[in-house]
Amino acid sequence: MIIQSTKPSMPNIEEYVEEIKDLWQSKWLTNMGSKHKALESKLIDFLQVQNITLFVNGHLALECIIAALELKGEVITTPFTFASTTHAIVRSGMKPVFCDINPNDYTINVEMIESLISEKTSAILPVHVYGNVCDVKKIEEIAKKHNLKVIYDAAHAFGVEIYGKGIGSFGDASMFSFHATKVFNTIEGGAITYNDSSIAAALSGLKNFGIRNSESVEYVGGNAKMNEFQAAMGICNLRHIDSEREKRKAVVDRYLANLENVDGIRLSNEQDGVRKNYAYFPVVFSEFKMTRDEVFEKLNENNIRARKYFYPPTNSLECYKGLFTVETTPVANYIAKRVLTLPLYADLSLKQVDRICDFIKC
Repeated sequence: MIIQSTKPSMPNIEEYVEEIKDLWQSKWLTNMGSKHKALESKLIDFLQVQNITLFVNGHLALECIIAALELKGEVITTPFTFASTTHAIVRSGMKPVFCDINPNDYTINVEMIESLISEKTSAILPVHVYGNVCDVKKIEEIAKKHNLKVIYDAAHAFGVEIYGKGIGSFGDASMFSFHATKVFNTIEGGAITYNDSSIAAALSGLKNFGIRNSESVEYVGGNAKMNEFQAAMGICNLRHIDSEREKRKAVVDRYLANLENVDGIRLSNEQDGVRKNYAYFPVVFSEFKMTRDEVFEKLNENNIRARKYFYPPTNSLECYKGLFTVETTPVANYIAKRVLTLPLYADLSLKQVDRICDFIKC
């Protein structure tokens, strides 16, 4: 049997069928129908945010918030992320300026941000990595001092809280991904949370061709609407999110029991005041008896699918060849060459976790 790196959480089929049954009567399948509105309301409560706009996926959500805030010039961000983060900046006609990361939690190194600010800088786009949260307090101080916008890539941080406050309430906006591989999914999907309700109209227009009403098109928008079937999946999955988190926690605790005292293996540090979502279990192989790639191959040969996540860093992707250099972000480059995220999902058995760890340790 193959142990996949991740496996989507889904409600039982009877629950989902019951949720979508009324769509056969209404015939309202997209364009912000009742399921869409219901999910928005439930997520505002769950995430402890003031405003939310739903999208067909997280990437287009990120592009739309960049456009809604009318950003120009340069954005300070991190290369230790999925390609989508950097692509969204570049596709919006802006230049990413890469800041290195912390070696312990892999989030942006806030002590380096100010040295990268120029007259062209309009925003900071930090990434909450593996459910580890950025130094939101320091980032807010820097942004206010230099009059910069802050958009958080919170694709990994659904349900995370810091000192009891939802992570999506920080900065000017946060992007969440509801992809099938995430802690919470709407099959595909995403959202922007934000405090300033005045940008709601822009986000709505940007995701719906710029349409204001049947006779007015205010923006050059695209099509990034979440449909009713996606929203219905989200409504169902949200009912079970607490039990899903507990199942994931049990898996993480078992990994820790197996690996936290193994020489040459580095695990993420705990963060004060953070309620985790147990999204990923990253392991950095530093002076271990095998290299990261050797561990990856050994697991793969035994039908265990770990991920080199994130590798390579986005400032070294082929599509950006010659534009950036990894030498400016040595910690991100070091971690990217040594990190594996081990299989983690709610239905992963503790026996399977032990098996994975045995292959690593033996």
